[in-house]
Amino acid sequence: MILVVDLCCRDGSLSRDEFVAPVERLLKRMGVPFATRHYTAVAAPDLEAADAAILCGTALMDTGFIEHPFRWLTAFERPVLGISSGMRALAAAFGGGTVSCCEIGMVDVRVLAPDPLFAGREVFPAYTVHEDAVQVPGEFVPLAASDRCVQAIRHRSLPLYGLLFHPEVRNEWIVERFCELVDRQSP
Repeated sequence: MILVVDLCCRDGSLSRDEFVAPVERLLKRMGVPFATRHYTAVAAPDLEAADAAILCGTALMDTGFIEHPFRWLTAFERPVLGISSGMRALAAAFGGGTVSCCEIGMVDVRVLAPDPLFAGREVFPAYTVHEDAVQVPGEFVPLAASDRCVQAIRHRSLPLYGLLFHPEVRNEWIVERFCELVDRQSP
């Protein structure tokens, strides 16, 4: 089961339809079991039951999640995919900050390091909507970048990924590959 984490300003906000629902529809279409929780409601039983987690993005002005520590990410040790704001939350849990970098719309993303998530791709178009990029924490490696900033990171030893762009919009194949990674790591 994948734990889908809603980072929107409040449970049930309008932003949920734009940032969480597309991930849920994709998982449903793939036949992947999931449970969705608002980030303020994620509890130990949710984490114990999850084989993986996807931290969804949220609207530009929706920044309440920044104050939340997400300490569980440093001990989770199962696959995590942080999308946009989710990448920011993942990086922050490991001490990463942000830098100003506004990108809204389509950008070309160049793969910088080999990884199963991007296997067979060197460059691909991706949809972005962010005002800040992450400063890559020391435990992570940059996997892909646009002309302006790092677009994807991976933890050096754990299956933790962050994407600044939105794969649920134009690159569903990345979410599919993430789910394949989860299948390979599940008992």
